[in-house]
Amino acid sequence: MSAFSSPGYRRWARRGFELGILGVLVVAGANGWILTRASERIFKSAAATPANDVALVLGTSRVSADGVSANPFFHGRLDAAAELYRAGKVKHLLLSGDNSRTGYDEPAWMREELVKRGVPISAMTLDYAGFRTLDSMARASLVFGLRRCTVVTDDFHLARALFLAQAQGVEAVGCQSLPVPWKRSWKTRIRELASRTVACLDVYVLHTQPHFCGTSETLPVSAAQ
Repeated sequence: MSAFSSPGYRRWARRGFELGILGVLVVAGANGWILTRASERIFKSAAATPANDVALVLGTSRVSADGVSANPFFHGRLDAAAELYRAGKVKHLLLSGDNSRTGYDEPAWMREELVKRGVPISAMTLDYAGFRTLDSMARASLVFGLRRCTVVTDDFHLARALFLAQAQGVEAVGCQSLPVPWKRSWKTRIRELASRTVACLDVYVLHTQPHFCGTSETLPVSAAQ
């Protein structure tokens, strides 16, 4: 009798299949939950986005995975943030990103590019400990005292960002950057399916806390609280 036809193998194969189905259901459920909750709070242009005092701009690397070419996600987010500021839809930009290693400084890169786009340095505050989306949202609430804001990031990322903001008690709407074509973004979009699932686990099961909280900081806008 072949090992593949033995009762023991069939039993383990059935369990593997059942676990696979369960995994698919969990991922589908988490994604459906997050996308549904955020759908009415995502806006495709600065003109359509409601006004808020503060925009929370989420960071990413300024170069693509090849380490050389410009990252379209990075520049798209900054284009959207600058447009919000120029349109008077926000008064201040909180730039949250990763600065965990030497030579890698997402918030500083964002500030540099936003200055090129006409945003004054006085209208920007840098959050150097936004190591992941959960950290950025938690610190927006716990460190910078935000209770409402506009989140700026890519179209596929916004639903998760708004979900995590709500979990931290922040009333947020989202302004999406210009979508990066599928050819250049498909890997990241597929990865987001898993990221949304992890976000649900972080909020409902693990109760994950930010890596670094630190002391409170006051943003120079009257309605940040």
